Amino acid sequence: MTHSKLAVALISGGLDSYVSAACARADGYRLLALSIDYNQRHHVELAAARRIANVLGAERHVVLPLDLSLFGGSALTADIDVPKDGVGDDIPITYVPARNTIFLSLALGWAEAAGARDLYIGVNALDYSGYPDCRPEFVAGFEKLAELATKAGVEGEPFRVRAPLLEMSKADIVRKGTELGLDLGISWSCYDPAPGGVHCGLCDSCRLRSKGFEESGIADPTTYAVTP
Repeated sequence: MTHSKLAVALISGGLDSYVSAACARADGYRLLALSIDYNQRHHVELAAARRIANVLGAERHVVLPLDLSLFGGSALTADIDVPKDGVGDDIPITYVPARNTIFLSLALGWAEAAGARDLYIGVNALDYSGYPDCRPEFVAGFEKLAELATKAGVEGEPFRVRAPLLEMSKADIVRKGTELGLDLGISWSCYDPAPGGVHCGLCDSCRLRSKGFEESGIADPTTYAVTP
């Protein structure tokens, strides 16, 4: 049975996934919220994900354990220093191999089981760290994969990967969240939390978050250990 207004939203606890899931709610969808506990360095983001799922009224919130530190290959899942020198042009070491492919595959599995046909993800192709799985080509490619890989897709019920922030700047995302009435201060972006449970202010994610608030003209509610 397909529930046409039911969507699975990937919620990491970060700013982008928060606004993306809120867009799903604004679009009239009932929410199933999915967060992945992949033994990430910034494990504190899962507490933010729980806050967000609650605030958005998710019908169910699954925090799925999947220990990607067993694979390593990223500063977020291995004993590798998180870069603090600013956002560069190369794909940074904070890239987690195939992360969005893995996460969307899990969301797809839950969606098919629950009868949902819409997946919401907060990927963004403008103000981001250069990750290959945040591009429009990736979103389109995964939709095609979902059609080929599932019983629902084969039977003519395609899945849609909704990426409402894909073409937005970080400032646009901050404005959109504010427009939707969100308390953006409950989200968490930092890759390398500072003592006291505050954002470090120097990792790529902190810099992009701070830049977004600054360029939006909206006051940043985030506490940083060091001003970005």
